[in-house]
Amino acid sequence: QVQLVESGGGLVQAGGSLRLSCAASGGTISSYTMGWFRQAPGKEREFVARISWSGNRLDYADSVKGRFTISRDNAKNTMYLQMNSLKPEDTAVYSCARSSFTYTAASSPGSYGYWGQGTQVTVSS
Repeated sequence: QVQLVESGGGLVQAGGSLRLSCAASGGTISSYTMGWFRQAPGKEREFVARISWSGNRLDYADSVKGRFTISRDNAKNTMYLQMNSLKPEDTAVYSCARSSFTYTAASSPGSYGYWGQGTQVTVSS
């Protein structure tokens, strides 16, 4: 049973940067699409970014495009989210997820079968 653990969250001023990590144990991420999602207080969980198993395909929510970069290191069984030019509206709990099946696009949250506990990102104005 794969376990995902996020790290790197914290408090940052608007315009600052953070790098989130998602480390997997008990299973591999190498053949799976991986994604980042976030949930702000009182709001539904929303898609942030995803990366294909090979790392060749990257998709971003319009709200983070050009500011966030998703990447992965399959040898380290870890995925990353580099967040630059942070805005107060980026404040949320950020969670990583692994798709349920190998070599699938995982285009919806229901496609992800494994989730981390999340890490809090707070951006002050």
